[in-house]
Amino acid sequence: MALNARLDHRNPLVFDTHELGRRPGALQRLTREIDAPKDFGIQGVIGVPEGAPVELELRLESVMEGVLVTGTARARAKGECVRCLEPLEQQLEADFQEMFSYPDADDRGRVKAEPADDAEEDEDTLFIEDGLFDLEPVLRDAVVLALPMQPVCQDDCPGLCSQCGARLADDPDHHHDAVDIRWAALQGLAGSLEPGEKDEISGADAEAGVDEKQEK
Repeated sequence: MALNARLDHRNPLVFDTHELGRRPGALQRLTREIDAPKDFGIQGVIGVPEGAPVELELRLESVMEGVLVTGTARARAKGECVRCLEPLEQQLEADFQEMFSYPDADDRGRVKAEPADDAEEDEDTLFIEDGLFDLEPVLRDAVVLALPMQPVCQDDCPGLCSQCGARLADDPDHHHDAVDIRWAALQGLAGSLEPGEKDEISGADAEAGVDEKQEK
């Protein structure tokens, strides 16, 4: 990607690498708690609520071409079970590793004679700008990869009744009597008749049964 716009060192997801001093092999370990940014997760499925605490553990290692950042993010994610639609929470732990490159160094760490044109830059490259780097895009990608695409409240969640929508986990014996589709129309007709009409139909059915026996 192209060089970052001016980064704000007050942003909790912007980190300073000046202490490493561009000395290959130099290490720096950091811990930081931040407030989760907006839309931090899989939108509409599960994610870390905006403003919720996110714990970061980082290891910054200076290498020839930049700073290698290795870390872990921990937080509580909230979402909805895809089977029973009940709210759920789960612990999130996302690991990540990313190289942030010096803009004036080639892939061997040597200073470039002239900066490359933007068109020639690798769009996937992340850069250090004035000794600062922004961890947010890396963190977002790591969180999305660590979250389930189809979260469930429990592995054996039975979901909802397909007929009435009842939550089956609340009533394991929940069921509906099966109705033979061949009789469904007659049952509907019987339910719409008056008592006298039902008796007439029953009598007619009985007479039809006697006639069939006589014929046999």
